[in-house]
Amino acid sequence: MADVLDSYQQWLDGAWVTIKLTLLGGALALGLALIFGLAGTSRHSWVRVLNRVYVEFFRGNATLVLLFWFFYALPLLGLRFTTMFAAILALGLNVGAYGAEVVRGSINAVPKAQYEATVALNFTPYQRMRRVILPQGIALMLPPFGNLIIELMKGTAIVSLVGLVDLTRVSKNIQGSTGQTVAAFSMVLVLYFVIAQILLLFVRYAERRVDRMLGRRPSREPSLGTIAAGAPGAGVGG
Repeated sequence: MADVLDSYQQWLDGAWVTIKLTLLGGALALGLALIFGLAGTSRHSWVRVLNRVYVEFFRGNATLVLLFWFFYALPLLGLRFTTMFAAILALGLNVGAYGAEVVRGSINAVPKAQYEATVALNFTPYQRMRRVILPQGIALMLPPFGNLIIELMKGTAIVSLVGLVDLTRVSKNIQGSTGQTVAAFSMVLVLYFVIAQILLLFVRYAERRVDRMLGRRPSREPSLGTIAAGAPGAGVGG
């Protein structure tokens, strides 16, 4: 175990590659999810078709196959990417397709009365989305987005197959050089778990911020106002 721990610099370098892939791939996935998720709620059929083409194609292909396509196949067609960029593209495009469905479903889950209220207030379509619909949709998106970013982080393990030295590759390198299989792979299990917990903390922090922005302040004990609002007949004129 001492030999495995003595290789801490390799572990740090590998963890940085994994974190960088997670952050950059997650940023790409989030951007694509918002663009194509909102496209899926459009009133124009041709815009919704763009959503379906993107979602069905990239959700229906394995991330590993996309990675091999970008890294091995495209250079033969004259388009060459760096290993890191190819990995980010594969991860972002795949997870973004799942995220687009999260965005579309969350927007559609906002109560219809909210939309009707914006129409009554004579909001433009842009104002409706930016000021009312999207903020409430984001509150619904965050929990599944948290799951997706953790899945993306775990999916970065495939990049070791194209030469990137991430945590998975480091664990195999150290296992091969020290012969300590249990220690090396136990260490990488712990590191992936720690990174996942850190990501989860950020997601929960974002959820609390959004709840405060929307005026949601959950407490352990129900307030008198909450009890009154939930009482039978509350809010009904006598």
